[in-house]
Amino acid sequence: MKKKNKKKFLPEMAKSDRPVMAAVAIRDVNDKYSSYPSDGLTPEKLARIFKEADSGDLFRQMELFEEMESKDTHLFSQLQTRKLAVTGLDWEVQPFSQEQTDQQIAAFVEEQLKELDGFSDNIMDILDAIGKGISFQEIEWAYRDGHVVIDNIEYVHQKKFYYDSMTDELMIRTDDYPEGIPLPENKFIIHKYKARSGHPSKYGVLRVVAWMYLFKNYDVKDWVSFCEVYGMPLRLGTYDATTSEKDKAALMDAIVKMGTDAAGIVPAGTDIKFIESNKQSSVDIYEKLARYCDEQMSKAIVGQTLTSDSGGSYAQSKTHNDVRQDLTEADCKAVMETVRRDLIRPLVEFNFGFGAHIPYFSLNSADTDDLKETSEIISTLAATGLEIPKPWLYKKFNIPAPEEGEETIGKVPVLPPGVDGASPADTMQLKLKANSGSQGSQQQLDALETAALNQSKEFFRQMFEPVLELVENCDNLETLQSSLKDEKALRKLYESMNVKEFDRLVEKVMYVSNMLGRTQ
Repeated sequence: MKKKNKKKFLPEMAKSDRPVMAAVAIRDVNDKYSSYPSDGLTPEKLARIFKEADSGDLFRQMELFEEMESKDTHLFSQLQTRKLAVTGLDWEVQPFSQEQTDQQIAAFVEEQLKELDGFSDNIMDILDAIGKGISFQEIEWAYRDGHVVIDNIEYVHQKKFYYDSMTDELMIRTDDYPEGIPLPENKFIIHKYKARSGHPSKYGVLRVVAWMYLFKNYDVKDWVSFCEVYGMPLRLGTYDATTSEKDKAALMDAIVKMGTDAAGIVPAGTDIKFIESNKQSSVDIYEKLARYCDEQMSKAIVGQTLTSDSGGSYAQSKTHNDVRQDLTEADCKAVMETVRRDLIRPLVEFNFGFGAHIPYFSLNSADTDDLKETSEIISTLAATGLEIPKPWLYKKFNIPAPEEGEETIGKVPVLPPGVDGASPADTMQLKLKANSGSQGSQQQLDALETAALNQSKEFFRQMFEPVLELVENCDNLETLQSSLKDEKALRKLYESMNVKEFDRLVEKVMYVSNMLGRTQ
């Protein structure tokens, strides 16, 4: 995560207070050791660990959460799914405003973040708070080319932190201060994931699923023991009353070895029987309980089960995937706020002073389908003459504003009325755009109504073409009447009528009218 030496011109501005340069909590050799609180985990032990965390001591709870994530493959995969949904997104630093100074500040911050090797790993470490409720990273500041820069960002294990029992202030234990000290200002990136209300020690998702993890642990342990015992047939040895103790021991040893080595020898006069057992119903019970625990974990972490487990229709999975999109957007907003508050803000203040505007950190979490629908709505509103600020459009679609003299893509020509390929609804939209100008909303509505009425003539002609064709092919009224009485013929006639363009026109008219009314 080291930076490259690179100079960049920046305007001379007042510097803020100096950052804390010394390392506080990183590079501790004891971080790799653990007390493994999940060994012999019972409901009583789990409750004690949670009570310790409630009193402010997070040590054993955070070590337990780390073990849960490393031991349970399903739990690990679901947490990874939540994290990778964010780390795989593009990010950028957006200026506070279009002022030249704010743009220079944003460019400086973006350069700092891009020169960090593995900034996506830092975002992954921030998202560790999803499971544990809180995450910490220590910022290593440095001086370079007359500016304070980010030299390194390193993960700090949550077990080093605790809440003071008297003040409830967040404290950190270090080698020099094992009793704990308050966190230095502008030294840590602290991200809290508030899965539920209450004290921060109860925030994490892993606190919610810990009981399912415990029950699944019991279940899998018994399941493995069951498979070890009943995976092979029961070996039953028999001997007569005159068999010596030595021969009995040899028989027992042979039976045991047959279970593992599938071979053995027995004294003469002894007999071994293999009895097959039918325990399929017991196996199903173990599997159902394990699957139930996995499903509850999936619900807590990703909000559903269909996109994480097999089963369910495509339509259901698509609906549930929309729920996951909501979670991703919420995660992105939380990360953006944390990065701006704990990393970008001190970086700007150290270099440009406390009065400087803080740029925004942005993750592009918008769904492609949502952007397509939004662009269609914006196009419809713009056609009615509604003024839309360009900076908002650039931010909405995550498109950088073109700089002066920068080559851009020109406007795409729109088909004029009457040209082949332009639908009647598009023709109406072009007429509205041409006639809207600086008219008020009422004039725009009147123009919308007039255009809709004019275009409806064409729609009705297209819609009733099958009916007109039916009338032309009938010799007399009796034949036409009999045709209209036939239900199958009527259904076929209705299906042949093209109403899509008319539906499209009505939808646009109603939507635009509604939006115009809301702007007043």
